[in-house]
Amino acid sequence: MIMVFTQAELHTWQEKHPLLKNILNLEPVFWQNPNIRRTKNLHSQSLTKGDMYEANALWERFSPFLSHAFPETREAGGIIESPLKKIPHMKAALHDTYATSITGDLYLKCDHDLAVAGSIKARGGFYEVLHYAESLAQEAGLITKTDDYAMFADPSFRALFKNHSIGVGSTGNLGLSIGIMSAKLGFSVSVYVSADAKEWKKTLLREKGVRVHEFAGDFSVAIRTGRKKTLADPNGYFIDDEDSDLLFLGYSTAALRLKEQLEEKGVKVDKDHPLMMYLPCGVGGSPGGIMFGMKQIFGDDVHCFFVEPTHSPAVLLGLLTGRMEKISVQDFGLDNRTEADGLAVGRPSSFATEISDQLVSGIYTIADDDLFQLLAMLVDHEEIYVEPSATAGLLGPGKVTNSNYMKEKHIDPKKVTHIVWSTGGALVPEGDMEKFYNRGK
Repeated sequence: MIMVFTQAELHTWQEKHPLLKNILNLEPVFWQNPNIRRTKNLHSQSLTKGDMYEANALWERFSPFLSHAFPETREAGGIIESPLKKIPHMKAALHDTYATSITGDLYLKCDHDLAVAGSIKARGGFYEVLHYAESLAQEAGLITKTDDYAMFADPSFRALFKNHSIGVGSTGNLGLSIGIMSAKLGFSVSVYVSADAKEWKKTLLREKGVRVHEFAGDFSVAIRTGRKKTLADPNGYFIDDEDSDLLFLGYSTAALRLKEQLEEKGVKVDKDHPLMMYLPCGVGGSPGGIMFGMKQIFGDDVHCFFVEPTHSPAVLLGLLTGRMEKISVQDFGLDNRTEADGLAVGRPSSFATEISDQLVSGIYTIADDDLFQLLAMLVDHEEIYVEPSATAGLLGPGKVTNSNYMKEKHIDPKKVTHIVWSTGGALVPEGDMEKFYNRGK
């Protein structure tokens, strides 16, 4: 429910939080989290490091099925993972265009190139669908955890799953990942999309056999309606982006893979050689899950920053005011309109935001024009193609370097490794990508 604040209420909020004035004027801002805790001082959380390792074990059990069902994963043995690439030419371009001074190495974590779904949402979306499928198959006596999970391609499994439905509310990429995996397993799947979902994403979903339900409102309307309709079915299962520990765990396992990639590249991560990460943020589940995983592995030696559109700073407003998911951007009169469809979220996740409040180092906001300019720069200087929302993290290293953050934390900028997380783009049609590029130019 939206409850737009009165002018008097807004004035009171701004007196308490002066940064709000800039946020409400749609100005890009940089905010440091005063509530961040050292890893050893975290409040009790519902998830543990052990849960993350259990989630990773599920991925490994399903690798034979994934290798069989999706030929593009066979070379990697059914493991869905993206490369970690150093982008020195983009680093130089950022210096020239945005007057940044990034002294450490700059890497791109290429989730725009993840197999099958082409976005970060494959990590959480695939995981929760596979977790649900495993639970149903075990209850039906079709499989045990010691069996060969290639059996999930057997018609007997499809016969079981066709009697169950899966629903999800989405701005685009999560719907793609849920739809693709659910349909492949044989589930009846419905995706409830908001007005900002791209047409090509809706078309692709329908081609995969997914029912697409469109709504004129934003993400909150789609997810609320989808939840109600899905749970009205006794055999319905709703994947709730606003409140899912399973999505969160799926994202968290990225940390285990990234640790291996950093070791392979000889990148040292310790107190004197910290890791700075920049994660595009919508409802907060995917960046929160990855951050949670990285903190389990690297503790206080990793510093994570979220980035949101100036028109959709849902998590920033939730953390800044302390009201978490109880307020939306519309409450403050913001319109939640952005070309970054994956980040077009008005209200943050209730599950993820509580954890992020203790772990995230800061949040900054970015204007849509910068998203497109960065997209074109990434093509020109690194020949990497992503969708607009996936470029949001590229301004992060400059934002942090130009702030007082490193000085306050006694960090030597020359010894920092920067990782920008690229979140989607591989499935974007060529014509749409050309339009993105031309707008950026």
